[in-house]
Formats: sequence, C-alpha cells, structure tokens
Amino acid sequence: MCELFAMSSRMPTSVGFSLERLARRGGAEGPHSDGWGVAYYAGRDVLLLREPGAASESDLVRFVEQHGPPSELVMSHIRLATHGERALHNSQPFMRELGGRMHVFAHNGELDGIARRSGRGSHRFRPVGVTDSELAFCSLLDRVAPLWDDCDGEIPGAEARLSLVTEFAAEIRSFGIANFLYADSEILFVHAHHRIMSGSREMLPGLYVLERSCEEEVPDMSGSGVVLNTVQQALTLVASVPLTDEDWQQVAEGEVLAIRGGEILAQRPAKL
Repeated sequence: MCELFAMSSRMPTSVGFSLERLARRGGAEGPHSDGWGVAYYAGRDVLLLREPGAASESDLVRFVEQHGPPSELVMSHIRLATHGERALHNSQPFMRELGGRMHVFAHNGELDGIARRSGRGSHRFRPVGVTDSELAFCSLLDRVAPLWDDCDGEIPGAEARLSLVTEFAAEIRSFGIANFLYADSEILFVHAHHRIMSGSREMLPGLYVLERSCEEEVPDMSGSGVVLNTVQQALTLVASVPLTDEDWQQVAEGEVLAIRGGEILAQRPAKL
C-alpha cells in the first residue's frame, strides 16, 4: 500500500528529516517505488513536486530535503501502484483550485467500485489520471464545492467543512480502504481507516499522529529598536507509520481529525 505524511504547524517549519525518512521507505526500506510527491503550502497557494519513480532514488527528493521551503502545511505521498500505470498523472498528491485556494489530497488504499459511483450524474471536477484515489478527490470536491461557492471569496466555517468531509469519509469506506489526507489551504483533514500490507491479511492501523509543542527563544534585538516576542510553536505530524521513536498515537479507525495551525481542532467518528 501507499504511505502518507503530513505536517501542520503554527509557524513555518522545515520537514526535511521527516521527508527523508518517508523517502527511504519509497523503494529502499519498502516497496513503494511507483511515484512520490510533496505539497508545500504558501498561504492559499501550493508548491507541488511529483515524480513517477522511486523517492529513494530521486535527485529531486535529495534537493528538497535540503532546500524545501519552510511551510505551515505540508503533505507527502509515496506510491505503490494498484490502479493505473506508473506515470506522473497517477502520482499523488493531487491538487485543484476551489474558492480561490488550492486544495490538495492524498489517499492510501483501494476503492473498488468508486468508479461506478463517480459515473453517475454530472461532475464539475474530473480526474486527469486513472486512479481510484483521484476519483475520490474529485468526488470530495464536488461535495464541498457548493459550500465554497456560496462564501463570496471567504473561507467557509470549519464546522460545515468538517461535517462534509466526515460524511464523505463514511461513504467511501464502503468501497474499500480509505485512509486519506485533504487540505483546503487552512485546515488539514485526516481520515484513518486501516492498512493491509502486501502478502499479508493482517489489518494494521491506518494512520498515526504526533503532537509537539515547545517555546522557542528569539534573539534579543531590543538594542536596534526592534522587539521580537517569544513564540509558542505547535506542530502536528501525521504518517502511515511512526517516523521517529517518539510517542506517536494511533488515529482510531473511522475517525476524522481537523488540524489547523499545528493543533487538533476536532475529532469526529465517520459513521453512516
């Protein structure tokens, strides 16, 4: 199965170490060699980098590990192909504009039957590639688009967005394994299902989360007439498997998290 990683923080933060650990599983320590991608948010826009090869063999990955821009919201994916050939258009994360903001999505699992559901009715968002994951993303955007369209350029309420994502998560679990990350430039939504490794029937936790908080000292610049306040950094990491030896917590199966500015705003069970 594919693997996911995301970071939400209060202050712009580098994710080089976490991306490096994820990349080593992308074909070196794991079988996920069919593509990789990473999305760095900068306000409402996104720098998206993707390749249809092994992350562990990528010169571009090595470059972004050292020079990737600090960001408050990052999402990454390494691919083990199950639907669609190894190609750029099938590499995740996927990105679309909605409401004047870039929306980003990455999925881990197989959603057999979602093509039949997506074939009904008219759709505003259509896939570029042929993966079940991108079909799921387009379906989600079709669901949330009216909320964004009715806001006249403003951000819809967090509660309304969370409700729609939770309903969507509950629905697509009927098609198969549905771990996913979805960001709308402000909130990172996380849905955990479960994972089944290749060659095994054992069901493993779908996603883990790690919360960090620390007070960072800033340099004393009062002599120059500039005063910098001490800032409180908050950071939340999400990954398919723990990337460090710290106390990562399993996200309960069927649970949806809403994360903003490095803090978990809400946790909801996604039930039909």
